[in-house]
Amino acid sequence: MAIFDIFKKKKEKAPRGTPKKSLKAAPKETPKAVSQEKTEIVPKKEIKKPRKSSGIVCGVVKSPHISEKATNLEKLNRYVFKVFPRANKNEIKKAIESIYGVDVLAVNIIKIPAKKRRLGKTAGFKGGYKKAIIKIKEGQKIEIV
Repeated sequence: MAIFDIFKKKKEKAPRGTPKKSLKAAPKETPKAVSQEKTEIVPKKEIKKPRKSSGIVCGVVKSPHISEKATNLEKLNRYVFKVFPRANKNEIKKAIESIYGVDVLAVNIIKIPAKKRRLGKTAGFKGGYKKAIIKIKEGQKIEIV
């Protein structure tokens, strides 16, 4: 019967620190009387939230992808990384900028499919993965090795 919940009247909540009985006994105030009184706003304790970048970094970049083609791309300020399959371009860009402290200009993503492999009679698959090619600003460098 959640449909009819919108027609129910909402109960008044007592301010913190007052017993529940005093709420019933107190007469209802008019809006004019409430506006004349100054209410004290008690600041809540400041809770330090963890940075979003730290969470993004953990679930985005796996490792740098080192191959002959990837080392040739380093001359063009492009670096190749293996990333998690659910990562998107924006997350990858933020993660690389926070880890290596460089300015990312472009992110290209390639999804490598799984491949069939055999070992004797048993057939299986070599797992696929996702890799990202990162282009960084001219004059900046990432030390991978």
